[in-house]
Amino acid sequence: MRSFITLLLFVLISFSINAQSLIGAWENYLTSEDNEELKNVVIFTDGYYSSTTFNAKTGEFIKTHGGVWELNGNILTQHLEFNSTNSFSVGNQENHKILITETEVKFPLNNQRLKRIDKGEPGKLQGAWLMSGRVKDGKTELRDSDGPRKTMKVLSGTRFQWIAYNTETKQFMGTGGGTYTTLDGNYTENIEFFSKDNTKVGLNLKFNYKLKNGDWNHSGFSSKGDPINEIWTLRE
Repeated sequence: MRSFITLLLFVLISFSINAQSLIGAWENYLTSEDNEELKNVVIFTDGYYSSTTFNAKTGEFIKTHGGVWELNGNILTQHLEFNSTNSFSVGNQENHKILITETEVKFPLNNQRLKRIDKGEPGKLQGAWLMSGRVKDGKTELRDSDGPRKTMKVLSGTRFQWIAYNTETKQFMGTGGGTYTTLDGNYTENIEFFSKDNTKVGLNLKFNYKLKNGDWNHSGFSSKGDPINEIWTLRE
């Protein structure tokens, strides 16, 4: 009887929670064929998501995919914009039945469970952002963020990931991510994976940031030590 009541409460809670309840970051751990521990982190922002797997100890990048998502009842629909291991899937739609509680997302068909990391707080940059411009020699150079070639950052309250890709050619060009903080005008990234150069794992990069007219102005030095001054715009 107790187990039946527990199951009933789980179902009622799952169906009463709307799409907003997915916003934030989630994680689970896997074991590779070589018996290595892998970490999978999924970030859901308003309308966009990323899912990335990397070695939990070394940070070695394994794979990533993401794009647009929506939730109808208990059906999660994902429209793929990038996939590092299967470019042919870009543009495809996937539907998954899910159950949601405050602390867990469960995919019943494959028994996958994601544990909540955060609910979109406390970082002040939660959302999906597109690179929309750079400032060079005091001059602002804008770029078309609506084009097929995109550099996107997705951030929960504690996790970040950037992805460079092309929806027209279906090319994946690179990614990196980890944890972040926003404090006293400083945006600090702690890199946990970096697809192009695993030696960047463990770096802490501090930038100046400010929100101006809804855009994110981001300046400092890149992982290569090059000065950067970027403008990022929230995706609609």
